Amino acid sequence: MKKILILTANPKDTEKLRLDEEVREIQEGLQRSRRRDQFEIIARWAVRTEDLRRALLDHEPQIVHFSGHGAGERGLVLENNAGRMQPVTGQALARLFKLFNDRIECVLLNACYSATQARSIHQHIDCVIGMGQAIGDRAAIEFAMGFYDGLGAGRTYPEAFEFGLSGIDLEGLPDIATPQLLLRSVADSPPPPDPPRPSDPGLEFPEGQVPLDSPFYVERYNDQTPIEAQCCREILKPSALIRIKAPRQMGKSSLMARILHQARQQGYHTVNLSFQEADDEIFSTLQGLLQWLCASLAYGLGLPAHLDRYWTDEPCPGGLWPGPGLLPAIPRNPSPGGRSGGGRRHPLEYRGNLY
Repeated sequence: MKKILILTANPKDTEKLRLDEEVREIQEGLQRSRRRDQFEIIARWAVRTEDLRRALLDHEPQIVHFSGHGAGERGLVLENNAGRMQPVTGQALARLFKLFNDRIECVLLNACYSATQARSIHQHIDCVIGMGQAIGDRAAIEFAMGFYDGLGAGRTYPEAFEFGLSGIDLEGLPDIATPQLLLRSVADSPPPPDPPRPSDPGLEFPEGQVPLDSPFYVERYNDQTPIEAQCCREILKPSALIRIKAPRQMGKSSLMARILHQARQQGYHTVNLSFQEADDEIFSTLQGLLQWLCASLAYGLGLPAHLDRYWTDEPCPGGLWPGPGLLPAIPRNPSPGGRSGGGRRHPLEYRGNLY
C-alpha cells in the first residue's frame, strides 16, 4: 500500500485558497477508483516547519503532496506558530527530502512558482512536479483530480501527470503549461535519450517559461534594437508601463522574467500579480479588487496586509493607495554590489517603480 501525505498551509496573512475542496476531491477520486485499497491518504493542515519534518518521519509516505502558496525564490509558504507565513527555501527542502530518498517516490508541489523548489528536491527524489508560474485555484484542483485519477487507475507518474494536464485542458483553463514534471530514469519512466554527440552541449527541450540562461531563448528586435534591451531600460524609469501582447506560447512569460530579473539586479523589489489567482467574486466590486491588489502586494513583499487596520473607503489624494501601514515597513535595498552604505531607495518611494 502506498501512503499519500497531503500537506496544506494557508497562513492567515495570505489569500485564502480552496484547499479543503482540493483534498476532498483527491479523497473522493481515489475512493471511487478500482485500486482504492492500494492507497492510504494522510492529510495535515496548517503545516509548520516542524510539522513537515514530523509528518515525514511518522508516516514515511511514498507520495508527498503540498498544497498552498509559493513565493518563487523565497520558497514554499508554510505557517509559523502565530499562523503567519513562513517561507521555506528550496535548499532547506532538498536537505530534508534527501533523508527520505529511499522511501519517497513522488513529490507534487501544487503551489504558484514552486518549480524552483521542485528542482531542488529533484536532486534526491526521482519524480517531482512543480508550477512554473502562477496557477489559478480552479486549475490547481483540476490538475490534482486528474493526477490522482490516473494513479487510482494504475497509471505511472508520467501518465498521471498527463491526466492532470488533461483535466486543466478539458475545463478550458489557461494554465496548461504551468505544471512541470521533473523525472529521473526509474522503472516506470520512458527510456533515457541517446547520449549527446561530442559537439552537442546537452540540449534541453523547451517547454513553458524558458530559463534565464537557456540557449533556446531567442531575442526579438525592433528597428535593429533588441526588445529585451528596450524593456530593461524602460522598467527602471519611474511609473514605467510595459505592455506585452502576443499569442500563446510566443515567449511572453520568458520575456517578462528577463525584465524583472534586470529590475532585481538593480536592487528593486518585484512582485508578480496574476488575475488568474483571483476568484471570480473578487471582480464583482471595485473595493474587492483593490483590496485583493493591496493584499497580494503585501504578500509578495513578505509583509502583513493589515487591511482591517488601514483600509478606508475614502479615496486618497491621487487615488487609492495601500495605506500607511505597508510602505514604512518595506526595507530599503542596498545598492548593487552588496554595499550597505548609501543604499538605493525603495521603488515605492518614487511612486511607481514596483513591478
